[in-house]
Amino acid sequence: MSDAAAAPLPPEAEWAAAVAALRALPRGARVLLACHVNPDGDALGSMLGCGLGLRAVADELGIGRLTATFPGPLVLPAPFDTLPGTDLLVAEEDADPAPDAMLVFDVASSERLGGLADRLRTAPVGIVLDHHVSNPGFGRINLVDPTAAATSVLSDGLLRRLGVPLDPAIAECLYVALSTDTGSFKFASTTPAVHEFAARLIAAGIQVGEISRRLFDTRPIGALRLFGVALARMVLERAGAGGLGFAWTYLTLDELAAHDQKPAAVEALIDTVRSVAEADVACLVKPVRPGEWSVSLRSKGAVDVSAVAVALGGGGHRFAAGFSATGRVEDVVDAVRTLLPAPSDVRVNSGRTSGP
Repeated sequence: MSDAAAAPLPPEAEWAAAVAALRALPRGARVLLACHVNPDGDALGSMLGCGLGLRAVADELGIGRLTATFPGPLVLPAPFDTLPGTDLLVAEEDADPAPDAMLVFDVASSERLGGLADRLRTAPVGIVLDHHVSNPGFGRINLVDPTAAATSVLSDGLLRRLGVPLDPAIAECLYVALSTDTGSFKFASTTPAVHEFAARLIAAGIQVGEISRRLFDTRPIGALRLFGVALARMVLERAGAGGLGFAWTYLTLDELAAHDQKPAAVEALIDTVRSVAEADVACLVKPVRPGEWSVSLRSKGAVDVSAVAVALGGGGHRFAAGFSATGRVEDVVDAVRTLLPAPSDVRVNSGRTSGP
């Protein structure tokens, strides 16, 4: 998150429109919250934290039914299955088909909503809360700030404008979102304002040590063994990305099954691949279904991986992005490799190598 003086986004008029729309809901309104397919900590934390806040003022706003969902099976990966507010969740097929208001969290494009996208288009009130630079603004009201460290910054902004005070449950959800999307406050997006936001959440009474242990320091042994499988086959292309270095690896469904793990168990593996000293760009190809993959991209700062992801139908941030793909692993990686900068695109400025 950036200070308001540095990044006045979204415009205050957009915030006012969102608050006015929610305050004008009909009595007994049906409100549906949604986040993207295969939700991560920011998607779930931002959505459930906002949901708990809206539930706290449901009578004041006239909300009769408040539920949350995401595309695909209603399965929450550890460590997010213990988040407060999970009782708001319903399966996609049980989600309200015609909500009076729909709020969407951490979704860079309507395609990431799957079959839920039509509900957003037809809902009288449609609000998008997001921080992806690739977001085109597909809601009726768009609370989008690409400078925000996490979508939870936007959730907090909306709740504050609705007069909802933080409590430990709301704060835990928003803290999980913030800490996961900043890499436990290690990424360049961690500004002084991010720490100020985290301080407010901690002051609400959350147990930071327990939350951090659950998020970053606890994994099943099967997941750790899968890390070993993927790291053993990792490829380092020193000449890749215009000479900046390209490291990639993958896992298969059979390997996940052999270690009794779900795809979500290896989400954090991309951060280990990213740590390779000789590569600016890291890529992890994770299995979803036979012949279908979820691809994570990371950059240390020289390459804009969001441009690669957008070109392949995905989205994200300059240094962290992803997309979905089908076919052979080799073809998926080749598609990424082809879109990375060529040597002629790489330049040296003041002793620092950089890309586009």
